[in-house]
Amino acid sequence: MTLIDAPAGRHSALVGTLHVPADASRDHPDDRDTDDRDTQHGFTVWLTGLSGAGKSALATALAAELRRRGHRVEVLDGDVVRTNLSKGLGFSREDRDTNIRRIGFVAKLLSRNGVATIVAAISPYRAVRDDVRAEIGGFVEVHVSCPLKELVRRDVKGLYARALEGKIEHFTGVSDPYEEPLAAEIVVETGGESVEQSVATILAGIEARGYSTP
Repeated sequence: MTLIDAPAGRHSALVGTLHVPADASRDHPDDRDTDDRDTQHGFTVWLTGLSGAGKSALATALAAELRRRGHRVEVLDGDVVRTNLSKGLGFSREDRDTNIRRIGFVAKLLSRNGVATIVAAISPYRAVRDDVRAEIGGFVEVHVSCPLKELVRRDVKGLYARALEGKIEHFTGVSDPYEEPLAAEIVVETGGESVEQSVATILAGIEARGYSTP
């Protein structure tokens, strides 16, 4: 990861008898743009919900809108992180918590460097989500809620059906627990609303907390 340092300030001066024009001290437009980006306050939007609820689709659409507004944005998708940062971890509670703590650590680094960070991860256990919230600070929890019946209908791979038949162990929401947030800042019901509607709800919640403006 490369952190972008703020550009050095420009200084007006009189050197000998050489007069520096007054407007020479003004920042170049590109410098002003960079300064604006570097002084943005980072934050983390944490999308939690069952597999197939639409977290990744919401993260992609939300990221596009935040970039349009001028934010620097990164998306940490749970599946991608498991393939790279958490390769080798299993699905015990301990391993799941370790995976979430790793995602939270990266989100914390990004957020404190002015990045709008979007996490899309099942993150089934409240305790570790609360720990990550405390570590990051600027944290907006979004419960991506969808009825199990709809998740089964959407599941073209048949994973839910197999889990319900007892053929898959440690499947969150069926053979492993999912602890819904008790007081998420935002709740979206993806079983009955479009991606656009859910993103609009998330953006309204972010705006209400002062993290972004239209």
